[in-house]
Amino acid sequence: MAQEHIHFVTGRLAEHSLRRVLGDLAPVVGFDYSVDVLGISVAALMTPQWIAPRISVPSAASRIIVPGYCQGDLAPVRAATGVLVERGPRDLRHLPEYFDQAPLAGPYGGHEIEILAEINHCPRRTLAEILAEADHLSADGADWIDLGCEPGTTWSEVSQTVRALRDRGYRISIDSMNGREIDAAVRAGAELVLSVNHTNRHAAADWGTEVVAIPDQPGALTGLDETVQMLAEAGVPVRIDPILEPIGFGFAASLARFLEVRRNHPDVPMLMGVGNLTELTDVDSCGVNVLLLGFCQELGVRSVLTTQVINWARTSVRECALARQLVYHAVRHRTLPKHVEPRLVMLRDGDPAELRPDELEHLSRAIRDHNLRIFAAGGDLHVLAADLHLRDSDPFRLFDRLLAIRATQRAAGRIDAAHAFYLGYELSKAVTALQLGKRYEQDAALDWGMLTVAEHYHRIK
Repeated sequence: MAQEHIHFVTGRLAEHSLRRVLGDLAPVVGFDYSVDVLGISVAALMTPQWIAPRISVPSAASRIIVPGYCQGDLAPVRAATGVLVERGPRDLRHLPEYFDQAPLAGPYGGHEIEILAEINHCPRRTLAEILAEADHLSADGADWIDLGCEPGTTWSEVSQTVRALRDRGYRISIDSMNGREIDAAVRAGAELVLSVNHTNRHAAADWGTEVVAIPDQPGALTGLDETVQMLAEAGVPVRIDPILEPIGFGFAASLARFLEVRRNHPDVPMLMGVGNLTELTDVDSCGVNVLLLGFCQELGVRSVLTTQVINWARTSVRECALARQLVYHAVRHRTLPKHVEPRLVMLRDGDPAELRPDELEHLSRAIRDHNLRIFAAGGDLHVLAADLHLRDSDPFRLFDRLLAIRATQRAAGRIDAAHAFYLGYELSKAVTALQLGKRYEQDAALDWGMLTVAEHYHRIK
């Protein structure tokens, strides 16, 4: 049976790299191909209207792929060729991903872990502030809104707040050991109480709602079994939280207690307060959340409580919402959680995909115009144009050399203030990419995973 034949459209500058990528990719994916190098240096400047009268498609081709930067309706190319047309990736180095060489081991996006997102110090906040925060947390993926109360006080507006949140459709948990607050909250519609131990477990039967059972003292499981048994005899639904401890205060032992509780109570729902680690450790929260939710997924802990107060953990709910899908996928399909969820890779890229030195040299010899192209590769910044290839690790030295050269090149034109601002902005992004090991593409935003903010193109029109 004949393989599919795909016709790739590109410009002169990308021809060498495209042929190299396709030479490796086509045998793996299983397609034949042809490359149409049209009379333009920069493929990103193509439009469908410009391509249509210039393209030459082999009769065997069943699909045409044009560069991802080719904007506009592709109908003119389809009309001119009679062949299906689609946009490829904006960077030809992404073609392997485009052809999905490593398909997911089953549908992606399922999850089993619920997220309880706590709003801290609720008695200090106005109702409007709490509602706004609840909307934000829900949009980020929270399944429950947890109202954090303050020890030693009784929140007089707890009923009003719970009702207002319930009116918006939110499921509410109340984080308090104060019986009066808890009673008022559950009568207003709260469905879960955090937390219950020997001090208040006798009152739990009167609340008529689910509760979270915790040990009587930190760093141990003292009294937990008694509390769970008493609640079960009273018909009170329960989740168990053995309490995750911060690093240096029994972190490893607390994980062991989660394992012990699961052995002793194999069928009882469990909860983990992941904020005890993310909020109290000097590290970006994303990786910590993924590891903890991976532990929860394997152990059968089906709910996590998180906060996002400290700045390095301020997107914890979104991180948990993505992490629970990743760990569910890995455990359910017995596949590594790798090359599956790029939105959780924020600081560094999975593959910087830098151009090799020989590719940069080929580009520098092929360029015929004076437009400046910026690249980040091999630990250096590169600026390429016709008869120009500058390379330096210091953007200030590089820019000084560029100014000196352009001052002597009448055809190239001097660099005005607007162009200097643009180049400085792009060089700053390129330096950041080099420092962090990220992929740099001129006129495109750096990839910060789920935190990426798209940029408008300022050079390519």
